[in-house]
Amino acid sequence: MKKFFERFSRRTWIIIGAVAVILLVALIIAVRSGSGTQTTYETTPVARGNLIATVGATGSVRALQSATLVWQTTGSVKEISVNVGDLVKHDDVLASLDKSSLNQSIILAEADLASAKKTLDDLLNSDTARAQALRTLDTGETNYQKAYDYRKGLNGKIDIVETYWKFGKLRSRTYKGYADAETIRDADEKLALAEAQLNDARRNAERLKNGVDPVDIASAEAHVAAAQSTLNMTHVVAPFDGTVTQATPAIGDQVSAGSIAFRIDDLSHLQVDLQVSEVDINNIVVGQDATLTFDAILNKEYHGQVVKVGRAGDTVQGVVNFVVTVELTDADEFVKPGMTAAVNVVIKEQNDVVLILNRAVRLVDKERVVYVLVNGQAESIKVQLGTTDGVNSVLVGGDIKEGDAIILNPPSSNRGPFGG
Repeated sequence: MKKFFERFSRRTWIIIGAVAVILLVALIIAVRSGSGTQTTYETTPVARGNLIATVGATGSVRALQSATLVWQTTGSVKEISVNVGDLVKHDDVLASLDKSSLNQSIILAEADLASAKKTLDDLLNSDTARAQALRTLDTGETNYQKAYDYRKGLNGKIDIVETYWKFGKLRSRTYKGYADAETIRDADEKLALAEAQLNDARRNAERLKNGVDPVDIASAEAHVAAAQSTLNMTHVVAPFDGTVTQATPAIGDQVSAGSIAFRIDDLSHLQVDLQVSEVDINNIVVGQDATLTFDAILNKEYHGQVVKVGRAGDTVQGVVNFVVTVELTDADEFVKPGMTAAVNVVIKEQNDVVLILNRAVRLVDKERVVYVLVNGQAESIKVQLGTTDGVNSVLVGGDIKEGDAIILNPPSSNRGPFGG
């Protein structure tokens, strides 16, 4: 026996002894708790109230319209009309380049624009083209009739004039005869040409009978637009009504095509795109109210409304999410694009209903139950629950009524809330 104990070191025996003492103390506490101590239950009365069920998600604020504006050509900045925070209207000129710093083709576009505008104005306000077309038609009809009559006359005997010299003088005589083949062929060609010219004149007169030819107007308008587009390369123009949220140029800067000049955002319509799981998406519809909070804006709650619900989901790492867009209805100057928002979409609201605290509910044999005290003992009662907000659930069935005291900390042998 002595040899057996000598196998273990003194340190080992100390550890074994400590463990034995701990187990003995635990056993004594357990025995005393089981025999002489009664569990103290925490209860709360069932009450009526209002319940708001929500679906929560986070997203970043963005403007309904946002545009990053860039320079279209190379040059030196001459004028800047706006600063960050300024409100601008559609087509406002925000900045311009110095003409002397532009390439020749852009400078000449100004002259091209003036010429194209004059041509268009002449077309729209002058009746010369229609009058000329009618004049050309009259001439064409006259020429055709002459050529037709001449060619028709060649089918019978014609007057043939013959010239000759007699006694040193040029004399002539006329007699009836037939035209030769070359004369007929020449007459046919002249008649065909006269007919073609007449048809052209008729078509042109038809196009212009009600004014200027639309094709000519369209062509002139295209020339005006092309010249204007070239000139617009020297300016940065606002594409919509909004607020200048970024501005980079300074007067005298040398810029190149594609370099950033400004950013414009429509801050009157701010939205948040949320990623909502497939489990919750069918509970969300356009028009539902939402509340929004921001880490960057303390102690203030904003409101919004669902304006768009995605119809197709995206799968990321095995999770299917749908995009839901909420628009803020009371945004102020503190809310800025890019901020992260915590959003709760109100999917259902019920007033004056009996509420059960979720922490009091247990799942036993796949059925939800709550516990009440009967003669100091916890007894279970089956319940049917409806909508939940995560803290309370609406009581829709079960032998529980308003005012009943339910146990918030049932016996530990039962499973957790909702079987959790």
